[in-house]
Amino acid sequence: MANAYLQGVEISASQFLDIFHHYDNDGNGYIEGKELQSFIKELQQARKQAGLELTDQMKAFVQEYEKNTDAKIGIVELVQILPTEENFLLFFRQQLKSCAEFMQAWRCYDADHSGYIEADELKNFLKDLLQKAKKPYDEKKLDEYTHTTRESENQIDLDSIVSSPSIFLPLSLVFLSQNVKMVRREFNKIFELYDQDENGYMDENELDALLKDLCEKNKKVLEVNKIPTYKTAIMALSDGGKLYRTELALVLCAEDISAPAPL
Repeated sequence: MANAYLQGVEISASQFLDIFHHYDNDGNGYIEGKELQSFIKELQQARKQAGLELTDQMKAFVQEYEKNTDAKIGIVELVQILPTEENFLLFFRQQLKSCAEFMQAWRCYDADHSGYIEADELKNFLKDLLQKAKKPYDEKKLDEYTHTTRESENQIDLDSIVSSPSIFLPLSLVFLSQNVKMVRREFNKIFELYDQDENGYMDENELDALLKDLCEKNKKVLEVNKIPTYKTAIMALSDGGKLYRTELALVLCAEDISAPAPL
């Protein structure tokens, strides 16, 4: 399947993730060593089979990494190589300085931390992000995208926009997220347990206690000495030091916490 995607003139966000996970065999958040060499070989074969030349970016990439067996690349580097569609999620993972900027813009429209914004607000939200990134955009294309979205949904939830945490989250959190994500019911119990003062959000100390327990529970894959790194990256998603449920769910919950609970 990954080989077929590599033959495409344009690759969607879901196809991009399938490609990345296909070559990241050990799930450590990088394509490296033999994984990287396999990717380079199969990329060249796929483009040839499709009758497509390697792009300039691909040629430069092959030249740099083809004989470097110690090299590794992450998602950000892969985005620069593959012909991804002008996709909102992929674009902002590349262009914004951090996912914290994304969350700052999101909170301008989701002031109550419900995890939703109105569909009618989507266009302005996207324009804010584009302007923040100083990226020119096609007004007509943006109108078409937001019109289609409004036709199908009355509200836009954060989880559906950030449907690919491996792209949205900083690389320091990707490994944590992949190894500790939990179902919604378990996540909600965990959140309520560590929100000790029951004020609806976690502060830095409460998050620290949670991360220590997660590392202890998953000590075969998580390292206690990485807690400061995890904590800093997660608190960057917070609203002025207040980490709400919807924000922490981006890292730790495998389900959309805004959706109705199953019967």
